[in-house]
Amino acid sequence: MGFWYHFSPDEDKGAETVREHIDFYRETELDFIKVMCDGYFNYPNPDLTEENLANIKPLGEKHPYIQKQVERAKGVVEGVKGECCVFYNVFCPMSLMRFGSSEKFLMEQLKKNPETVKNAFSVIAEDIKTLVRLLITEAGCDGIYYCVQNAEEFRFTAEEYKQIVTPAELEVLTYANSLSENNILHCCGWAGDKNRIEVWKDYPAAAINWAVYVENMSLSEGKKFFGGKCVLGGFDNRKKGILYSGTREEVEAEIEKILKESGTIGVMLGADCTLPADIDHNRLIWVRRKLDELSGK
Repeated sequence: MGFWYHFSPDEDKGAETVREHIDFYRETELDFIKVMCDGYFNYPNPDLTEENLANIKPLGEKHPYIQKQVERAKGVVEGVKGECCVFYNVFCPMSLMRFGSSEKFLMEQLKKNPETVKNAFSVIAEDIKTLVRLLITEAGCDGIYYCVQNAEEFRFTAEEYKQIVTPAELEVLTYANSLSENNILHCCGWAGDKNRIEVWKDYPAAAINWAVYVENMSLSEGKKFFGGKCVLGGFDNRKKGILYSGTREEVEAEIEKILKESGTIGVMLGADCTLPADIDHNRLIWVRRKLDELSGK
C-alpha cells in the first residue's frame, strides 16, 4: 500500500518537509514513500515567454530548483535508512511548462508555434533528466513516480498528443529506466477530466497508477490494458470517496472487493491521486490492518 498528500504545496519547508514525510510513513506503516515535490511545481525558467521561447536553455544541474529537490529526497532516504523504497514525484515536460507559465500561454503557443513549443519540451526534459539522475544516483531514490498529464479528451486527439507531447515525455522515462528498473508511471486525472489513456498504454514502467474513478477503468481492467504490469491504486482519492468518508466497515469491504477483482499479485493498494491533506491517518491504518489480516500477519 502507498498513499500520499501535499504537506506544503506552495513552499519548501526544508527539514520540516523531510520530517513530515518520514512521520507520515511511520505512523501509517506504508510500504513505500512517494516524496512530494511541493514548492517546486512552478518551473522557474525565465525563457518561458513568447520572446524567448525559441532560445530556451536548461536551468542546469546547479540551479536551486534542482539541487533543493535532491536535498529533500536525500533527507528522506537517509531518514528511513533502507526500511522501504523511496520514490520522488517528477512531472512531465509539458506540465512543467504549464506550471511555469500558464495554461492559456501554453495552448496559445502550441497553436501559433508548435515546433517551438516541442523544442521547449525537449529542453525542459533535459532539466528533468538531470533531476532524475541526481535523485537516483546522489539522493538514493529507488526510482521516480513519473506524472504524465495533459491528455484530456478536450485538449488533443490521440494522434496530436503522440506527435506533440509523447517524444519529450518518453525521453525522460526512457532515461529514468536506464538508471532504475523501478519507476512508477502516474497517468494523472488531476482535474477530473477523462484522458485519452491509450496514449500511455505502452509507456515502459514497472508499475502503473491511474485515476480509476475518472477513467472508469478498474485495477483488474487496467492490469489487462497495461499488459499485465504491476498496478497501483483502487481507491477514489476525493472527499466523497469511501477512503475519506466511509466507515471502517465500508473501507474494509472496498479492500476486499478490489482484491477479489484484481487479485493480489502485482497489485499495490493506493488511490487515484493525491489524498486530501486533512484525511484522518487512522483511515490509512485501517487499510494497513486489513491487509495484514488478509495476508495472515
